[in-house]
Amino acid sequence: MRNETPAEVVPVRFDTKIAVLLREDLETWQRLNVTAFLVSGLGTVAPEVIGEPYADADDTGYLPMFRQPVLVFEGTKERLTAAHAKALGRELPVSVFTSDLFRTGNDRDNRAAVRAVGRADLDLVGLAVYGPKNAVDKVLKGARMHP
Repeated sequence: MRNETPAEVVPVRFDTKIAVLLREDLETWQRLNVTAFLVSGLGTVAPEVIGEPYADADDTGYLPMFRQPVLVFEGTKERLTAAHAKALGRELPVSVFTSDLFRTGNDRDNRAAVRAVGRADLDLVGLAVYGPKNAVDKVLKGARMHP
């Protein structure tokens, strides 16, 4: 008789990756803020990344979260620029955070600040990318895991 492993015990593997790349010279508060902003829109363009809602033992409901980990990397300004170009070239969903966004205070001004600068001249401090694991790995080549 063959022993079967219950589905709940088998580790879940993903063929996709959610990754954030931050510029290495950011302050700690900026890293946290930028990461939160970058991943916030992902579920709207890739709803499959959102898992089921949570509930505790008292049946209190909580919001659903990503169904897979978000990996955070860091790199130089040049690494960010290269990753941005690679992600766009591979037509992967990308969000960007530029240095100008540290000086704005609302969504309208954030979008206007990005709109005012051409793609090649964006002063990127972070980006998030989602897609097939191998494609995201190629986009992030040369970046290192955030400490």
